Amino acid sequence: MSAIPFFDSHMAVHAYRMMTHDGDKLMGAAEDFRMLGGELLAPALEFLRSVGTEPFAGSNDFFVPISKYQLLIGMPISIQIPPTNLVCIIERDTLTDNAAYAKLGILKRRGYRLAVEGIPRAISMDTAIKVFDYVLLSYTSEEFNEDFKEIRQYIFKTKLVITDVPDVESFNKYSGARGVLLSGDFYSQPITKGAAEISPIKMNALQLLGQINNADMDLGETADTIERDPALSVSLLRFLNSMNPDRSRNIDSIRNAVAILGQNEVKRWSTVAISVGIGEDRPSEITRLSLLRAKFAENLAPAFDMMLKSGSLFIAGLFSLLDVILQMPLQDAFDEVAVDTEISDALLNRMGRIYEVMSLIFAYERADWHNASIIMVRNGIDVTELTQAFLDSLNWYRNLLDAIDDDKENPIEADLQHVE
Repeated sequence: MSAIPFFDSHMAVHAYRMMTHDGDKLMGAAEDFRMLGGELLAPALEFLRSVGTEPFAGSNDFFVPISKYQLLIGMPISIQIPPTNLVCIIERDTLTDNAAYAKLGILKRRGYRLAVEGIPRAISMDTAIKVFDYVLLSYTSEEFNEDFKEIRQYIFKTKLVITDVPDVESFNKYSGARGVLLSGDFYSQPITKGAAEISPIKMNALQLLGQINNADMDLGETADTIERDPALSVSLLRFLNSMNPDRSRNIDSIRNAVAILGQNEVKRWSTVAISVGIGEDRPSEITRLSLLRAKFAENLAPAFDMMLKSGSLFIAGLFSLLDVILQMPLQDAFDEVAVDTEISDALLNRMGRIYEVMSLIFAYERADWHNASIIMVRNGIDVTELTQAFLDSLNWYRNLLDAIDDDKENPIEADLQHVE
């Protein structure tokens, strides 16, 4: 199960879509069982009932596909998934079944919002906009241009989501339409040419990343770099104070703070703090995705028998979108950070064991279940391990956001009072 983001014209995320596979490799059902019984049992919906929408979408809406069979037996009401933040996606062909169509009215009365996949042909558009809160159109559909023209005249009465948008040019072409949301690969495409001028503060952060990734890391040099950036200095002191709630240690300088933390803790703090900072001028989903990839990769270390490489896996996930964050080719971005050769081989040359882990993560987040299954079988990985690793990364990210929000609520001066 993965979550695909829906963006508005300003590249802000408004919702996520659940992508699932009910096959034998990822959901534990045999092929013939999946065709009918798999939908009736709805393991993905059962799983969603147990964990809720919040780990996947936070406070945003979560779009969940509901098949005709699931609809007929009363899902999602029958398994007690609450309507809060939930949008049920219905295939347009479902509307040809009168019994299934009648069930939509029950969902609406219970407070569920509905989305239809494609322009419905079994009912008029005037009827459809009374039933459905969203219409989803695939950019890759042969009918897309015709469907888009048809739906535009109803744009004030319903909301439009364009899926499978391939690139930034296509995003820019359609993002101006009123109230439209878009999903696709446009926000995380690799940068292959050009180089943006890097601000002094961002360059300082990159320099620090290079220092902490150096095998001969010098704590004194690291402290000097942190001192040149007030935001990093405050962030470091907050991190140290969180580990020292009773204020039993007196901290009189950044150098003193670095010495107290030691190499491992400084690396742990700076890797996340800097990555969040240098991604602030990019879409927030980029920062979220890079952090989720980092923790997901680290969590998969036991499954791949790579516990000794867990730190490298974290960095590989974190740096997998460094080109997008810095708006320069990945090789140039790596030159700024002095990344380890094993990590660069994985992300640039698609080589080595780290790339095998990243390949599984890339397949998982794209809902490419075929390739994900191949990698899992090749490495003897069970679906339970994969699912748990992903859920743990989601929970880690939510806790990280809570910590960042707590920092924002506390004035800087209050933190600095504890530094003397």
